[in-house]
Amino acid sequence: MTALVSNNAISDENTHHPQVDGDVIMFDGHCNLCNGWVQWVLKRDKKGRYKFASLQSEIGQKLIIDSGRDPDSFDSVVLWRNNHIWIKSEAALRIASGLGGIYKLAMIFMAVPGIVRNAVYDWIARNRYRWFGRSEECLLPKPEWRNRFLDNSDT
Repeated sequence: MTALVSNNAISDENTHHPQVDGDVIMFDGHCNLCNGWVQWVLKRDKKGRYKFASLQSEIGQKLIIDSGRDPDSFDSVVLWRNNHIWIKSEAALRIASGLGGIYKLAMIFMAVPGIVRNAVYDWIARNRYRWFGRSEECLLPKPEWRNRFLDNSDT
């Protein structure tokens, strides 16, 4: 299995996930900041573009492994699209832009060098449990959002 790496995007052309259709946002299911951000995206994703999976879920782990990465190395938001993975600030900016409308302007921040964007992202990630807390259980989505989550089981 060969993984292609390019600007935080990773691809494995030999892996197919028939159960996954469209864009998948993977997140730390135990992080209160991450869970709040997922709810923020859900409220603004009127077209239902994004599906969700916690990094701890079976499908989240599988998508990461199949793209040639170690799932234990992730503590950031991950965007999976057509066997490509984007991480950290690039994932967050692509997700926001994908919401359309005013959020498309988020891509302006791609002009900031990735090393700078990700330094800020990493600083927030390192402190997220201290600032926002940690939950021992993953987010339980509202009934109208359940079909957007690929794995509803607690991890």
